[in-house]
Amino acid sequence: MIPKADRLHNVEEYYFSIKLREVKELEKQGKPIINIAIGSPDLQPPSQVIKALETTSKLDNAHSYQSYQGIPALRFAMCDFYKRMYNVPLKENEVMPLMGSKEGVMLISLAFLNAGDKVLIPNPSYPTYTAVTKLVGAKPILYNLDEKNNWLPNFEALEKLDLSNVKIMWINYPHMPTGTTGTIETFKKVISFAKKHKILVINDNPYSFILNDNPLSILKIDGAKEVALELNSLSKSFNMAGWRVGLVAGNEKYLKAILQVKSNMDSGMFLGIQKGAIAALKSSNEWFENLNLIYEKRRKIVWKIMDKLKCTYTKNTSGLFVWGKLPKEKMSISFTDKLLSEKHIFITPGTVFGTNGEGYIRASLCVPEAKLKEALQRLTTVKI
Repeated sequence: MIPKADRLHNVEEYYFSIKLREVKELEKQGKPIINIAIGSPDLQPPSQVIKALETTSKLDNAHSYQSYQGIPALRFAMCDFYKRMYNVPLKENEVMPLMGSKEGVMLISLAFLNAGDKVLIPNPSYPTYTAVTKLVGAKPILYNLDEKNNWLPNFEALEKLDLSNVKIMWINYPHMPTGTTGTIETFKKVISFAKKHKILVINDNPYSFILNDNPLSILKIDGAKEVALELNSLSKSFNMAGWRVGLVAGNEKYLKAILQVKSNMDSGMFLGIQKGAIAALKSSNEWFENLNLIYEKRRKIVWKIMDKLKCTYTKNTSGLFVWGKLPKEKMSISFTDKLLSEKHIFITPGTVFGTNGEGYIRASLCVPEAKLKEALQRLTTVKI
């Protein structure tokens, strides 16, 4: 057998890829698993999105190759969305559609990192930042986020790190997994730090409109486009996770470098998906208001689940998850494994997101109320 590439020796298979196989095996055995671990929206996209896909699919040119940069109408819709929702003006050449923001993590890393370059990655955070950094031969440098500092960067601690050869810094607000929202003050400090040390900072921003009254873009900060990019996605905001539609926004020169990679890796997004994305981006605020009413109801039940598990949590958070702190001395993986085996409830251990996630668990709101209530009932009847 031909051996795998050396780059894979330091990268593990994604946690959910492994764990979901275990969950499926339990389901085959007849176990009634309730999955409150995955942040995959279970609700429908706006009706006009489906209609746009259906209409476009019947056009003569719909099934041919499309532009690597997306059709102009999609880029204009993304610019309009940023102006309307974030009060951030963008030119057409300052935004590029992506096949999901996860693609953006890889494209940005390939575009700007050489072997041996360093990357600042928050701990805890989305595991893909670290995995992709390793895959391209760069070195992840973890910087600590903790509850005492409300899961925001500690700039005094950052300044004490060896920042030589640091090329990229990842941030993610509203933060996954904790739900902490970013602030103008924090973003200003990030931009100042990035300029001082000549670092490209990327804010991964897919949760802006979920249970959040103050959506922010890092590009709103004066001078941000000199050193910052922002990733965004339609997956969470419009229930379009499987459509794979995201974007990267920022300075045209940075986007040209990303396009050099992207144009060699895919052949453009299906026209029907692009038209559906345009329809989504034109949605009124009423869409988000109705969506968040559903998530508010679900979150109240998840809070009760956390209470039953004797977890503490912060209610002033955003996004699709509730981040719970386990009772003292409880370990994340052993706790969640026991919950799965004894109560058939699948919940995410905090260590998936880094060592600073030890002692925490994360529950998703992408679960129907009835299922959440059933999970709560299971925890009510038997002690965990």
